[in-house]
Amino acid sequence: MSTPSDGRVGVDSAKVEPTPIKAVPLKHPGQWIAAAIVLVLVALFVYGAATNKAYAWDTYAKYLFDTRIMSGVGYTLALTVLSMVIAIVLGVVLAIMRLSPNPVLRATSWVYLWIFRGTPVYVQLVFWGLFPSIYKRIDLGIPFTVQFAHFDIQSLNAAFLFAVIGLALNEAAYMAEIVRAGVSSVGEGQTEASVALGMTWSQTMRRTVLPQAMRVIIPPTGNEVISMLKTTSLVAAVPFSLELYGRARDISGVIFQPIPLLMVASTWYLAVTSILMVGQYYLERYYARGATRALTGKQLKALAAEAEVTDPQHGGGGV
Repeated sequence: MSTPSDGRVGVDSAKVEPTPIKAVPLKHPGQWIAAAIVLVLVALFVYGAATNKAYAWDTYAKYLFDTRIMSGVGYTLALTVLSMVIAIVLGVVLAIMRLSPNPVLRATSWVYLWIFRGTPVYVQLVFWGLFPSIYKRIDLGIPFTVQFAHFDIQSLNAAFLFAVIGLALNEAAYMAEIVRAGVSSVGEGQTEASVALGMTWSQTMRRTVLPQAMRVIIPPTGNEVISMLKTTSLVAAVPFSLELYGRARDISGVIFQPIPLLMVASTWYLAVTSILMVGQYYLERYYARGATRALTGKQLKALAAEAEVTDPQHGGGGV
């Protein structure tokens, strides 16, 4: 008789639902006190800024959408885009040279990185501003024989060009290290497997290495784009003063009100940076597919639907 009773006890115990745990969350009064202090300080700062006449909010509103400021925003974006495109292309080339088995290419890449990472970007921009004084003319042709064309550098008004070149060459040194780190993060087994499948070197890089390396390359590249946007304010060293900060500085020099014009420039820098941060977020999420353990909304819905379908079947099997 003990055997049936044991079976009944097993069945009854299987039907007993577990009692929910009554968990009481811990109280953290220190966090609420810190939050209250922060809110009070923020409120005091906002009130002080709103009532401080030094900010000259009427002047700020007047020049926020001024045509000269908008033109400066356009030049800032142009400097950022052109410099980053050149820097990314040159950075990829330098990274490949750094990973090359050829010692000459490796040494050339190392020297380039040593120079451009070891000197301040402002100093480099000053050198590019003095480029017409160093090289007064450039001759194109076969050395000591035929000359096809020549350019008088001193007669050219190429401040924008020199600003782009200076920013791009400096940024390329950092992009080279980012690309090299991304390519090196992909395991050798991935390349060996691609070769075993009959892929060429270009197919291996395009289909196997780069898609996986992009997860490492994209986040720091997005940060470099945002940093480049702010670095454009240094092109006054070339000198080039048509970008956002240069325009704001010129206007403030005329009306003798630097604070509201600095606020105008800061507002536009924050606006463009915020847009770039949103784009960076979506790019990171796109290239992180399959590399994160966190379930997406679609995956959670699919699991919930599957659970609703399978639970009645398990219940029926138990009865």
